[in-house]
Amino acid sequence: MAEILQKDGTWVFDGDALRLTPGRDKSVSLLRKTLGELVVPLGALAGVSFEQGKRTGRLRLRLRDGADPLLHATGGRLSEPHDPYQLTVESDRYGVAEYFVDEVRNALLLDRVPADPVADYLLPGPAVPVSVSAGDGTAGFDGEHIRLEWNWKTEDAKAAAGARTLALTDVVAVEWQPAAGLENGHLRFTVRGAPTKAPPKYDPNSVELWGFKKDPLMVLVAAAVQARLPHPARAAAIDVRDARPEVPSLPVASAEDGHDALLRRLRELGELHRTGVLTDEEFTLAKQAILKRM
Repeated sequence: MAEILQKDGTWVFDGDALRLTPGRDKSVSLLRKTLGELVVPLGALAGVSFEQGKRTGRLRLRLRDGADPLLHATGGRLSEPHDPYQLTVESDRYGVAEYFVDEVRNALLLDRVPADPVADYLLPGPAVPVSVSAGDGTAGFDGEHIRLEWNWKTEDAKAAAGARTLALTDVVAVEWQPAAGLENGHLRFTVRGAPTKAPPKYDPNSVELWGFKKDPLMVLVAAAVQARLPHPARAAAIDVRDARPEVPSLPVASAEDGHDALLRRLRELGELHRTGVLTDEEFTLAKQAILKRM
């Protein structure tokens, strides 16, 4: 077992999983404290590294793409203070950090854990029910329904419709965007059949965020919803199949089919091949079928 204890938190590796517990120091972010302990199975890891600095260093975990709904919902936009997969290490514990890295890397090699993406979430996401108030509203999720309620700072046009309840089955995507510079952030839900490009300030399916202390907590709602949506790898595979042009089926030849009809069919297939509707392999197979009939 490998263990490293710091003011920033405690990481423990038992050979099968890593337990990441945030510290109680005032420098630890509110989001990490609220997330609490995370258990990361070895199979969810793509790598681990340690970077030394003059006063402090940093341990970093790299998860396999698609393993964690929190990382997918945030799109890599969590800044260092809020990232639960980073740990600040004091200079007098550099040797311990290097030992920790070696132990995890050796386990990855022994278990032959691949670094490629996964098609199922390997972490569960935040527990539900969860509710967060920030920006111009409150977002809550009970595992089946998302509840959006507005406050006195909400734009009149959005607040006029009142609170909203979205069924999880109607939500196709969730996105959390932090405020950056003069640009406000948001928590946005994309609803099936009702896409919108309206700014979050006016979008009734979005909570606008202004960069205040509680903004990162909206990640909890985003990740909890994301964990219960179809995994993006599976959804992408379905989209590719649905988007692929349907290959025209060949009519069943009858006694009335003539030589001219088959020639016309060959010309049609040639045109479909030239325009890219048919692949080389599909065109060859279709052509062979017609030539056999001739």
